[in-house]
Amino acid sequence: MVLVIRVMVLMLVFNVASSAWSQRANPAFSDPEIDPNLPNVLLIGDSISMGYMIPARNALKGKANVFRPKTNCGPTTKGVAEIEQWLGDRKWDVIHFNHGLHDLKYMGPKGQNLADPQADGAHQQVPMDEYQKNLRTIAKRLKQTGAIVIWRETTPVPKGSQGRVPGDSAKYNAAAAEVIKDVGGIATDPFYEFALSVKKEQRPANVHYTSAGSQQLGQHVAEVIAKALK
Repeated sequence: MVLVIRVMVLMLVFNVASSAWSQRANPAFSDPEIDPNLPNVLLIGDSISMGYMIPARNALKGKANVFRPKTNCGPTTKGVAEIEQWLGDRKWDVIHFNHGLHDLKYMGPKGQNLADPQADGAHQQVPMDEYQKNLRTIAKRLKQTGAIVIWRETTPVPKGSQGRVPGDSAKYNAAAAEVIKDVGGIATDPFYEFALSVKKEQRPANVHYTSAGSQQLGQHVAEVIAKALK
């Protein structure tokens, strides 16, 4: 019994250490060199935003301190649960945010990730109506910060992507547009259209982008934020 407890404790310590190492190892989770004279920018998003995080920060060097949560922000359900932690106590000047690819992906009846959309019991992780409800909660909270808030559209799902259906991004973006318009006072980054312009840099049958693609996405985000700061 004592041996079992010791093994469990060691496993717990290993998992915590592994998670901490993973966060430190990913450049997207690093903090910027803070200049107190510059505005603070928060980027919220999933692995797509993790890919363009450093390019956006580099493009805004000398113009803003660019941060992001030290996690994949995933679906809107995670956003609702963790938004206070992500905001922290820092004064934000611009918040650029997105949720979508994790909401629209399909799960199996037993929680299997990226399930075949045609399989029995497969369902989208966050249905459209719940997505809109969650997004409304997040958008209203972000507005309360007093920052300039920018909704970033969700990127396209290419043909052959596991657990997702091409065209669903456009549907979820349309649903999001209704919420953003209703909440009011939030700008929209037409990211979907821009992402289509760099479609050749999206990996085959994969929602993710090459390094060159992430570089271009980051440059676009930086331009949108720089314009907002003016």
